[in-house]
Amino acid sequence: MKEKELIHKICILGAGTWGIALARLLANKKYNVSAWAPNQESIDYLNKFHCHPKLEGCLIPSSIIFTTDMETSLKDADIIVIAVPSIYVRDTIKKAKQFINEKQIIVSVSKGIEEHTLYTMSEVIRSELNNETNLTNIIVALSGPTHAEEVAIDVPSSIVAACEQLEYAEFIQKVFSSKCMRVYTNFDIIGVEVCGAIKNIIALAVGMSSGLGYGDNTKAAIITRGNAEIVRLGLKMGCVEQTFSGLAGIGDLIVTATSMHSRNNMCGYLIGQGKSVDEAIQEIGMVVEGINALPAVLELSKRYEVEMPIVDAVNRIVNGKENIKKVVNSLIERDAKNELNKTQMEHHYEKQVLMDRGDLKMKRIITYGTFDLLHYGHINLLRRAKALGDYLIVVLSTDEFNWQEKKKKCYFTYEQRKALLEAIRYVDLVIPEENWDQKKSDMHEYRVDTFVIGDDWKGQFDYLKDEGVEVVYLPRTPEISTTQIKNDLHK
Repeated sequence: MKEKELIHKICILGAGTWGIALARLLANKKYNVSAWAPNQESIDYLNKFHCHPKLEGCLIPSSIIFTTDMETSLKDADIIVIAVPSIYVRDTIKKAKQFINEKQIIVSVSKGIEEHTLYTMSEVIRSELNNETNLTNIIVALSGPTHAEEVAIDVPSSIVAACEQLEYAEFIQKVFSSKCMRVYTNFDIIGVEVCGAIKNIIALAVGMSSGLGYGDNTKAAIITRGNAEIVRLGLKMGCVEQTFSGLAGIGDLIVTATSMHSRNNMCGYLIGQGKSVDEAIQEIGMVVEGINALPAVLELSKRYEVEMPIVDAVNRIVNGKENIKKVVNSLIERDAKNELNKTQMEHHYEKQVLMDRGDLKMKRIITYGTFDLLHYGHINLLRRAKALGDYLIVVLSTDEFNWQEKKKKCYFTYEQRKALLEAIRYVDLVIPEENWDQKKSDMHEYRVDTFVIGDDWKGQFDYLKDEGVEVVYLPRTPEISTTQIKNDLHK
């Protein structure tokens, strides 16, 4: 059954530029769409003129029903899109939940982190739905490099639908995909939302540098090092590293930090030119999410002990009222640092071993696995594998591969599992497993002599013998398994 046949109606809560752009996209796909806003004047304008004053060239389909009546807008809706500024998300859900039923899928397109709870927008929605009403609706975050001004006139764009239950992200992917909108999926909903919130602060910093008259070199430095701050915090929060190099991460950061459509970039530019924060916000005429996100992101950096000098600099300018040029100089004059995480010795050692094609004495062993909830059965396997040669390579399943192909969600993230494996004395190198088909190429790239795996896979990898590799199936430790641990803990 097609998704249109499953959807009677889609309700957009919020009739700002992004809400209208999405309402138009969905209406043009022939969905029944209603859009709610609390301001009667705005609703009257939309109904009368079928356009939005801040969306030049956008003609709004007459099929969209605009109303200030929340109950009417939500009635019979199968999908609810939350498109209000982040500071209004909780109040909007609080008003709406009396008209919401658990079968409705909620899509959050708001970007921010709540100041006192430090919740992302999906967490804000979840906490409010659970409060008193105990609603357990599926929540999907939709985020990426998508300015409303361009989506509203069908400029080709891409976005990410994120949900821990990936099948719902895939469903929303189908609903929002169109001739001008390509939608990807991701199970790392918190990572996607963290990117969407913090990139606004970095965009403020880029705008400030432009307002001061600095050039492209400065912009590139702020974007790059700003992204490093986002990644550091996100990984400490348990997010997936690949999210930060994707559309919701670096993609959204680039477009927000460089576009003329960006409120955050423009607000920073006005501040850099000498206007006060209040004057800049007033001139923008819309909510500047980067300003709202600052208190929560600063608190998160303290909680997770993550250094975020650019975020801190923006805060000192916005809230500390410090001289902007003085703050910029203090950033440049910070202690010199290395851009890489690993030491030069570690890199040289790994490079030398893997590039030493002529070392016939070194026997290379490779094994594959998820290694979640690391236990002594895993250690036994690694110890016996290493005993078969001189150098043990562990190919560790990434979070995306585990979820999308193996259909299982790990307790620990890839980076956490990798760190645990690297701490084991039998393991010499950990590399990512991203698909089922990479084994043949791995055998040649890493000059493997012996492939090792548990005997529950017996016979399934004999084809690797054709690559000139010895294949060994080691008996597993019978009295322990990850599944058993999970089942025992569940009981």
